[in-house]
Amino acid sequence: MKIGILAPAAWRLPPRNYGPWELVAYNMAEGLVKRGHEVTVFATQDSKIKAKLSGIVPHPYREHPEQMPEEVWQALHIGFFFERADQFDILHNHYNFLPLTYSRLVKPPLVTTIHGLTSKKILPVFQEYNKDNYYISISDADRDPSLKYLATVYNGIDLSQFEFNPKPKDYLVFLGRVARDKGTDLAISVAKKTGRKLKIAAIIPPEEKEYWQKEIKPLIDGKQIQYLGPADPKMRNELLKDAFASLHLIRFDEPFGLTMVEAMACGTPVIAKNRGSVPEIVLDGKSGYKVSNLEQASEAVGKIAKIKRRDCRHWVEENFTLEKMAENYEKVYQKILNKNGKD
Repeated sequence: MKIGILAPAAWRLPPRNYGPWELVAYNMAEGLVKRGHEVTVFATQDSKIKAKLSGIVPHPYREHPEQMPEEVWQALHIGFFFERADQFDILHNHYNFLPLTYSRLVKPPLVTTIHGLTSKKILPVFQEYNKDNYYISISDADRDPSLKYLATVYNGIDLSQFEFNPKPKDYLVFLGRVARDKGTDLAISVAKKTGRKLKIAAIIPPEEKEYWQKEIKPLIDGKQIQYLGPADPKMRNELLKDAFASLHLIRFDEPFGLTMVEAMACGTPVIAKNRGSVPEIVLDGKSGYKVSNLEQASEAVGKIAKIKRRDCRHWVEENFTLEKMAENYEKVYQKILNKNGKD
């Protein structure tokens, strides 16, 4: 099967630090190559992948915002992909809603993984192109009732990058991005309530600068509450495998939550607000605890020792690997090609 994958170009593949959509596109491509498919990934030119690499964006535009506006790079990147669409049996979009507007101009079917609706304001685009495209949700919870989905395919990770550790240290960890909707301040509150150290390894997005300056930075003392900056893969593995528990105290309906899976892969239980995908990702009482408020989150810290860290790893092995993800996407592609009369 010849597969063309449109990855985002905000960060390279695999991401040096942050870049969840890029990481999923990278892992999916790796898995499909392992399954013997001819895969071309459209990403930044400095990406490092086993699949064939194609692209027009030299470097991640988020790393070089001074070069050109983001929308210019986006237009070039998406156009470059669709100009080569006829080279493939199937196209796969990881680039949100903009590529949908090209879908009626090309022959190969377009699969779009919806990595969470970033805003209700973009929903009309998905609605307009629903009949002409195939939408994949990343959790059953993350489905809009006005859209038709072909399947749910959970995101998968490369287990070889996550070391299982049966004997952790005593600190809590917060990973990903500093943001109000991610509950960075709530993680700090739980650390203070339980007397545990908290290590924060996350980017600070431009739109969260005020939140960081007013609500988070004053609480960083470098001792109990530590901010370590963004985590590269090596640092991420070290932090997660040694953590007592990972905190995911969100204020929004989480579409998936890749950091929860990464923590569990190391054997680290997750304490998460019971919103969005959390009931699908965290096996309550086996790989972590689902909570509703700060009091329950603090109580859950006291119960973490009851969780068998091997069970956390096993849960990921069974459900959230790149191999499993690639297998499920292969089934999606085959279903579409069979429908279209092409083997």
